[in-house]
Amino acid sequence: MTKTGKGVIAGTVMGGPSKAGAMKPRLAGPTQFRKFYERGDFPIALEHDTKGNKIAWKVEIDKLDFHHYLPLFFDGLCETTHPYDFFACKGIENMLEHGGPKILPVIPQLIIPIKNALNTREASIVCTTLKILQKLVNSGGDDSMVGEALVPYYRQILPVLNIFKQENFNSGDGIDYGQQKRQNVGDLISETLQAFEKMGGPDAFINIKYMIPTYESCLLN
Repeated sequence: MTKTGKGVIAGTVMGGPSKAGAMKPRLAGPTQFRKFYERGDFPIALEHDTKGNKIAWKVEIDKLDFHHYLPLFFDGLCETTHPYDFFACKGIENMLEHGGPKILPVIPQLIIPIKNALNTREASIVCTTLKILQKLVNSGGDDSMVGEALVPYYRQILPVLNIFKQENFNSGDGIDYGQQKRQNVGDLISETLQAFEKMGGPDAFINIKYMIPTYESCLLN
């Protein structure tokens, strides 16, 4: 069993070459996010402070057209090069933190970008997308229905999670480092599924179980 440079286990793993083939990274093409960023269409700039880099927004976040901007930033989850990956991830986090009731109506538009990011099977993209999904289901405020709104889309989101659920992209010293940086795919998938169940309402568990038969409830046990 060997590891590729991208952190993907290759060879005969967990059931043979067919499983390895299912896990093989699939390169995404140029994103709409990159196109819009390079044209200067986003009201953002890079700002440096004592804590590192952050986004400087040129307008108040809660005044943004979320139907326009949030799906574009989610499209940027497929990016792995700076500054596109940084702006996409931090932009999403900022919008989810400040979006409130503007987030829920946009959920249907986020599914294809989420699915595309997970379907790359690229370790860093999958890990980032899982962390964003956890923030998404917990966004929108105390009375948010975002978690429940995602349940009908489990069939599109969960297949790749089922492939990787038992996998660990790290080995040797990499395990400790991966856990510190939350780059352990198996752990992140478990965290994400538990967040889906907790925030997804009464139909969440049965729908997760249908797509991922090995999942055990974090609420019923």
